[in-house]
Amino acid sequence: MRAKVTSVSANNTHEFGKPVRSHIVLLVGQGVEGDAHCGVTVKHRSRVARDPSQPNLRQVHLIQAELFDELAMKGFRISPGALGENITTTGIDLLSLPCDTELMLGETVVLKLTGLRNPCAQLDTFQSGLMSAVLDRTADGKLVRKAGVMSVVLGGGIVRSGDSISVRLPPVPHVALERV
Repeated sequence: MRAKVTSVSANNTHEFGKPVRSHIVLLVGQGVEGDAHCGVTVKHRSRVARDPSQPNLRQVHLIQAELFDELAMKGFRISPGALGENITTTGIDLLSLPCDTELMLGETVVLKLTGLRNPCAQLDTFQSGLMSAVLDRTADGKLVRKAGVMSVVLGGGIVRSGDSISVRLPPVPHVALERV
């Protein structure tokens, strides 16, 4: 299966979910035009409270649609945009990619992965038990966060459902994604 965008979402207010759109416009160094998290400096409320001058490493949130299938098997009903992601993908294991991986979407958009989304307690407000459902442990006990990856925009443009995704890995040695 080829990697592609299955849905795009944006919301100009700080609400939990993001409505699905026909397309989103990505702005270099800022994020999704018109989205509450768009900007050069951090926009996530808890991070703004700590230090509003921090760089925004969470400009664009991506989740693989395969997570929705996994959650459905556990009794959760999740649709694109419901978990606050801007881009829903299929055919690519986002969580296995190293930090600084570049994703090319469509013809012009380039995203650089900065880290993992750290799931928060709002997930349980959305659907009871969802927080623990997006967390797992490896055989050696390491915490696995499955709520998506965060990125910054290196190349701007329009992203639509159906756009292809290609991957450019950073030079070795690769560094695993950590929460950001």
